[in-house]
Amino acid sequence: MALAKLGVVVLDCPDPHALAAFYAEVLGGTPEVATDGEDEWVDLKVPGGTPLAFQAAAGFVPPAWPSPDHSQQFHLDLDVEDLDAAEKGVLALGAKPLDTEDRSRSFRVYADPAGHPFCLCAC
Repeated sequence: MALAKLGVVVLDCPDPHALAAFYAEVLGGTPEVATDGEDEWVDLKVPGGTPLAFQAAAGFVPPAWPSPDHSQQFHLDLDVEDLDAAEKGVLALGAKPLDTEDRSRSFRVYADPAGHPFCLCAC
């Protein structure tokens, strides 16, 4: 029996509103500011998926990828039907390619606008 259930995945970032808007365009959903008026936290309920939240972090430093000296901590795998179409979309929204050269693989790696790595996967 599980001791807990995953409630939300929280990403630290310099601008929670901007990063929530990026992921809302990628995954769907509508960003919602915390009901207590807290401007440093934004929730994104993802249709049919695990919710994401975005928290302001003073002095945020994005993960280094790939780097043997600095762990990326975690990354998101986002399933897509068409890698080329999804790539075009995330790049237009401000993602940056990290590892996209090998077009024979079933995944490509990008950084969101705050620098968190994520993969588009046709898996």
